[in-house]
Amino acid sequence: MNRESKNPNLNVFIVAGEASGDALGANLMKALIKKTNGKINFYGVLGEKMLLAGYKTGSTSIFPMSDLSVMGLTEVLPKLPNILGRIKQTVGEIIRINPDVIITIDAPDFSFRVAKKIKKLKPNIPIVHYVAPSVWAWRPGRAKKISKFVDHLLCLLPFEPKYFTDVGLDATFVGHPVVESKIGGGDGESFRKRHEISEFVPLLMVLPGSRAGEISRLLPIFGETLKLLKITHPQLEAVIVTLSTTREKVSSIAANWSVKTTIVAESEKSDAFAACDVALAASGTVSLELAVAELPSVIAYRMAPLTAFLAKRLIKVKFANIVNLVLDRPAIPELLLENCVPDMLASQVSELLDSQNARTNQRKAYVEAMAMLGMGTISPGERSADVILDTVRKIKT
Repeated sequence: MNRESKNPNLNVFIVAGEASGDALGANLMKALIKKTNGKINFYGVLGEKMLLAGYKTGSTSIFPMSDLSVMGLTEVLPKLPNILGRIKQTVGEIIRINPDVIITIDAPDFSFRVAKKIKKLKPNIPIVHYVAPSVWAWRPGRAKKISKFVDHLLCLLPFEPKYFTDVGLDATFVGHPVVESKIGGGDGESFRKRHEISEFVPLLMVLPGSRAGEISRLLPIFGETLKLLKITHPQLEAVIVTLSTTREKVSSIAANWSVKTTIVAESEKSDAFAACDVALAASGTVSLELAVAELPSVIAYRMAPLTAFLAKRLIKVKFANIVNLVLDRPAIPELLLENCVPDMLASQVSELLDSQNARTNQRKAYVEAMAMLGMGTISPGERSADVILDTVRKIKT
């Protein structure tokens, strides 16, 4: 099954390396299947969602995607021999299949190593990479390096393509996947009833992050913030959404907080967002979910001292929150590093709790930012599929 055979189907080799890539890949595969009327075969390193999306086409994964889902030096080193072996295996399969196009999704440490080798061995196979590296934040020199082995780059943020087209790499903004999120459709009233929270009680969403280190650094600070808010807002209650893997740690830290706190599972996130008045959240992807849900928020972050020291010197952006980055203005309060302290956090949260005007301004900013990220237009998966099919056509002609 290759491009030299008489098989009329489009042969696509996809490499994804983590859960977020699996979700992106699944939506992309659905769009490609639709646009090719099912005349397509998928191969590669596919996650569970991708396998489900392409099951009618007989999609197969050459090894479990979970083999690549490792983060951090201490996790990667023990698995390094296996990862190097998987790179060799992936390259070998691409050579054997000789697909019409290769799509790598995020996971640059693995994806780019595969792409470099393939570009040397099979330079005529187009390579499309989905999710641009954040060269606008640090290490801008990566853009030029990537242009040597990637033929087209699919970008999630509207300001990203220029960083790559300036060095000769075709790049297209396809929209951020958050615009397809259903996080904004929750039932706040039923959430409050379910957890016996009065409709008249001001409710603060607390989101300390999903990693153990983030929780350890941020949740005690958030607890002290709530202690200060209790003085000015005596009826205030809080909600924490947490994963099953971190629930015990979160519960232990929040056990003695001065504010009544309800801890719920990830499955209740959408309803919890709808029930809350304001959020205090760790910087990260959740800030975009807050934007989709139009929940006014204060974004905070504290790093380990050495990481913070390096970040100050390497990262060259004005904002951490993507909403602020897209709008190029501080629409959402950010209190990072040395500014992530209880009194400053309490002041910003208090303003949002007290001011309808402040909340309205944030919601307007959210709507503006989401429109810039592709909400209300065709889906990122469909945009990406169009670019990929166009890239294949250009190579063939």
